[in-house]
Amino acid sequence: MRAMNAAEIRAALAEPIISVEDLVKVYRGGVRAVDGVSFEVKRGEIFGFLGPNGAGKTTTIMMLITLLRPTAGRGRVCGRDITVEPDEVRARIGYVSQDIAVDDTLTGRENLFLQGHLYHLTKDLIAERCREVLEMVDLTDRAGSRVSTYSGGMRKRLDIAGGLIHRPELLFLDEPTLGLDIQTRRRIWDYIRLLRDRENVTIFMTTHYMEEADQLCDRVAIIDHGKVAAIGSPSELKAGIGGDLLFVEVEERPVGPAPSPDVSTEGAEFSSFLAGIEGVSRVTVQDGRWVLVVSSGELAAPRVLSAVAGRGHTVRSLAMKKPTLDDVFLHYTGRALREDEGSSDFLRRRIGLRRARA
Repeated sequence: MRAMNAAEIRAALAEPIISVEDLVKVYRGGVRAVDGVSFEVKRGEIFGFLGPNGAGKTTTIMMLITLLRPTAGRGRVCGRDITVEPDEVRARIGYVSQDIAVDDTLTGRENLFLQGHLYHLTKDLIAERCREVLEMVDLTDRAGSRVSTYSGGMRKRLDIAGGLIHRPELLFLDEPTLGLDIQTRRRIWDYIRLLRDRENVTIFMTTHYMEEADQLCDRVAIIDHGKVAAIGSPSELKAGIGGDLLFVEVEERPVGPAPSPDVSTEGAEFSSFLAGIEGVSRVTVQDGRWVLVVSSGELAAPRVLSAVAGRGHTVRSLAMKKPTLDDVFLHYTGRALREDEGSSDFLRRRIGLRRARA
């Protein structure tokens, strides 16, 4: 391989480490898992793909790491075309899947040596890198223990270490904390930040944990039904909703005589009434409550109380909060994203893996 000159190195560092244009994947039977996805990932950032199961997150990763061939569209990873130069792409990336891919019958160190041999590293280089990554994921003291004695969090940390043994430019993490408790999840977050800050590794991660995306990612793409619905930093996406949120619960029965149909608290007519209140820009319904996007919660709250009372109804409860990524997801997709959404799939895969080893 020819060494690059200084100008070529500067150009390579300036271009996005991932560039995707109109990427499509259609499976047999016509299932369109990824439907015209386009985005870029900058070098040195932690980029998150946020969405529910079946949204197209894993399929997108499979195409970017060259394990699936796109039906249409183009993608470049680390300066290489994913369809024309797959071997060049694979030499420059690391990948850690949803399923923990370490061998329980081997020690932690033996797992890493096996991974190093798969990348054709020399024995001395594997030993050097093994020491580095074990220290990074805080497993040096347990390196000689069989993985069967590891906790779930330790196995995931070893799995991440295996994806780093060859010093990749870019690390793909597919649901890196799925099925882990919140304390272990936060420790994994610390290791991910360390990879970016100390090792200069760009991170592309999928997740359906809102807090994880908010805490870790420099930018987030919300993907749903195979399409990117929104992209930006967590703060930009939250600000893009347009203000504060008011959660309003209205008594079903009005004060006084029974109302005529035009003052019902159900349906599009009441939604239009709420949307007409000064300062309200958007109205939706979530869990039996009206959700109002307002420019200023402090100013809009008394107006809402007065307007609803003037219509002959009573406000049972009213709460105000700043937008979160949960609210952003609801805003762009029209539905909430549950944190436990991946648990059943994770348990099914875990049970299947155990049966295969039995």
